[in-house]
Amino acid sequence: MSGQYVAYTFFRADPAWRRLPVEEREAHRDAFADVIEEFTPRFDHLRVYSTTGVRPETDFFLWKISERYETLGELGAALNATALAGWVETPYNYLATTKASQYTSARRARKVLPQGSPYLVVYPFVKVRPWYELAEADRQRAMEEHIRIGREEFPTIHNHTTYSFGIDDQEFMTAFECDEPADFMHLMLRLRDSEASRYTERDTPIFVGQHVTIREALAALDGSSARVEA
Repeated sequence: MSGQYVAYTFFRADPAWRRLPVEEREAHRDAFADVIEEFTPRFDHLRVYSTTGVRPETDFFLWKISERYETLGELGAALNATALAGWVETPYNYLATTKASQYTSARRARKVLPQGSPYLVVYPFVKVRPWYELAEADRQRAMEEHIRIGREEFPTIHNHTTYSFGIDDQEFMTAFECDEPADFMHLMLRLRDSEASRYTERDTPIFVGQHVTIREALAALDGSSARVEA
């Protein structure tokens, strides 16, 4: 089976790290960023999103896309070898893969191709079991409505749905690129009216990340990006 592995790894810095000397923190940030930059060409896509000031349990996350599963572990091991790894935790880590959707005419797994939007909304998704008991035609009708709302009413929002059956705790990982987080709120509110929405069991936690460079994300950990030289 061919396709891509798609993973989202979230990081949170220990507040005690901010009490280290400035020079030490700078060295930690540089070494961590060097690893990310070194590994970026090995991935189909490796993008960084900041959640600083938005979610209390995460500071930034990585959106990792690779056709090679082992690359995910190799990056994780390389990051663990940095000094900053001793000061950060990963409160969430999600894994998914691509496949052809049964609700479209696609016969091959669609490649996940980031569109470059400034924001990414990510969350795990689980349907209630009665959804899978519906007749195929009923599920097709519900999903066609769901897809139509997104494509026709919210064309600037790009959906990247991937599948986690058997390889992680959720069934799907959903990721939506958007120009403004409020745009996505209006989409989700509109989808509450759809038939498919009745079969949602869980769609939390939800993360809104702002696309930044790894060095920008790390600079926000101790506020060094906000300091102004006297």
